[in-house]
Amino acid sequence: MTNVDARSVTVNGRTYRWPDRPLVVVCVDGCEPDYITQAITAGQAPFLASLRQGGTCLTADSVVPSFTNPNNLSIVTGVPPSVHGICGNYFWDPDAQAEVMMNDAKYLRAGTLLAALADAGAKVAVVTAKDKLRSLLGHKLKGICFSSEKADQVSLKNNGIADALALTGMPVPSVYSAALSEFVFAAGVALLKRERPDIMYLSTTDYVQHKAAPGTPAANDFTAMLDGYLAQLDALGATVVLTADHGMNAKTDAFGRANIIFLQDRLDEWYGKGTTRVILPITDPYVVHHGALGSYATVYLGQGPTRDHAIRHIAALPGVEGVFTREQACAKFELPPDRVGDLVIVSERLTVIGTSHDRHDLSGLDAPLRSHGGMSEQRVPLIANRKAGNLSDRRWRNFDAFDLGLNHLL
Repeated sequence: MTNVDARSVTVNGRTYRWPDRPLVVVCVDGCEPDYITQAITAGQAPFLASLRQGGTCLTADSVVPSFTNPNNLSIVTGVPPSVHGICGNYFWDPDAQAEVMMNDAKYLRAGTLLAALADAGAKVAVVTAKDKLRSLLGHKLKGICFSSEKADQVSLKNNGIADALALTGMPVPSVYSAALSEFVFAAGVALLKRERPDIMYLSTTDYVQHKAAPGTPAANDFTAMLDGYLAQLDALGATVVLTADHGMNAKTDAFGRANIIFLQDRLDEWYGKGTTRVILPITDPYVVHHGALGSYATVYLGQGPTRDHAIRHIAALPGVEGVFTREQACAKFELPPDRVGDLVIVSERLTVIGTSHDRHDLSGLDAPLRSHGGMSEQRVPLIANRKAGNLSDRRWRNFDAFDLGLNHLL
């Protein structure tokens, strides 16, 4: 439900002031706060360092599961998955009786602030790195919306722009590269100069963060690139709010070997094949850098074990942080009950969850495994280039980014 008056827009029960200058909300995929801290310490992020005095710096919680789709959609709707319905990159669709990608806008149950502002007369632009997000972010949006991944396939009719490649002068980047994210920022700066949108949403990829820990040369170089574009957006007069969809952690032992719980194999050993189904919501088309391994899984028990028996067995596995019933998980993590299995399993910081050993190809990993999905990747930055008024003592979420940018900054 959207309501509009002369000074504000109300979307999904939250009211936002009309922007008095361009607002750019940036979602840096996989950016735990330490990526920024380390780059500032190394002297490679001078603009972000300057916000200690001139801006606002908060630490916020992302949505769990700490994956891309649920968090990006929470940011642009301003509400958790229990409201907007997107609770993973991938899920079991009971209507189709199939495991499917949750990329189609038909799975979205709430309108976005982006579409509401555009309907109210704002000029809105969205640039995302991966095309998997484009249809969700651009749902019912009358404005510009395209991805770096398919910037050469845009049209005025489908994307609101006919010349995405000409914006940057860059070729279409590889989906497995830092350039995919740089294209997002370069396009954002160009759009701010040329189109002067009232609202812009920029969303990157976590390719670098999956490979490089905070403080490493690759990570600092990425943050330096980001810092330079943020400085340009600031110089062009925009309010900039930066957050992340999730953090990132190493998922290895002391020798760099991946710590993996192959949960479907264990359940098959205990209860027999075909009696249970493990769903990994991290699964998406871009598995080279994480092998579809994350720290969150949901399990459908079928006609197999009793719930209490399965909980006891799974909770005893090394590396498991928590096992929750559907009801417990939906209450704790604000999830839609009809899209969650009988159980939700979250692994601890150094461990990931897989299905069966033979279903995960790790041959593409050229660095020790780093991934996300659990409560240990929930803390993310929430930073703005302007000072805020008196902020309430509340739990800040990454999906408060538009609230911070439109309602609280001076």
